[in-house]
Amino acid sequence: MQHHSVAHTMRFSHPFALLVLCTSLLIIFTPISPVKAITAASVPSSYFYSFNAAGTLIEAGSDSTSRSGYWWLSSGGKMPIQNSVGKTVQGSLPTTDPWRVLYNKNNPLDTDNGYHPQNIFRLVSRSQWDDVRIEAKYKINRDNFSASPNRNASNGLLLMSRYKDQNSLYYAGVRVDGKAIIKKKKDGAYTTLAEKTVFPGSYSIEGNVNLIPHNTWLSLRSDTITNTDGSVTVRLYMRKAGEIAFTKILEAKDNSNPITGAGYAGIRTDFMDVEFDSFQAIDL
Repeated sequence: MQHHSVAHTMRFSHPFALLVLCTSLLIIFTPISPVKAITAASVPSSYFYSFNAAGTLIEAGSDSTSRSGYWWLSSGGKMPIQNSVGKTVQGSLPTTDPWRVLYNKNNPLDTDNGYHPQNIFRLVSRSQWDDVRIEAKYKINRDNFSASPNRNASNGLLLMSRYKDQNSLYYAGVRVDGKAIIKKKKDGAYTTLAEKTVFPGSYSIEGNVNLIPHNTWLSLRSDTITNTDGSVTVRLYMRKAGEIAFTKILEAKDNSNPITGAGYAGIRTDFMDVEFDSFQAIDL
């Protein structure tokens, strides 16, 4: 099983005019007009985010400096939101785009010289959740078959739970090699907790293959629960386009140094141009 680590975020200031999402308002900030960081929004125990606030969420160096009360974009450059759909960057950034320049300087390998910061997209909630069910709806529009060694079979569409920081969290989702996966990352070390094939086909990185369906909506759901014995159970569900109900496809029980207590939730995608129709988190 391949375990990999892609540069998760870049820590630098943003010396450019920024177009950002502030709750439902679209505001332009410049470095000569500083503003206070936005406090994390208080959300209910059953929370639904429909991406209905048009604008562009800009990557921030930390949760506390995010320009949204609901989200911290920790990697990926920017997330445009339009017509109730959030998106990674789509296609290639212009050569002179500030994010193209910055990613070319800080992580050219994984982002194709900065043209595709969406190759390492990480969207993290600013609300924390303990026992939780999270859902997101994804649509792949395009693959970025980068020459990066971090483009491999373990890339995919993933939900993140119990996110303490970029080195400690649970992942659940589907991979480009057609497998569903539940994985733990604890103190930087990956552990595969469960996996099985859900999209048939022959995967080959040399053949530039991605077995996840494209140009159609795919919904993923994960439950993360601490059991009475201190272990953690993670379940993964999937609903394809045209299906009414979710189907459970994987379940894993983590008995070995599990991640417990409240953490953030979120969305991860790798080396793809993706859209997001909704995100939901529910206390269990």
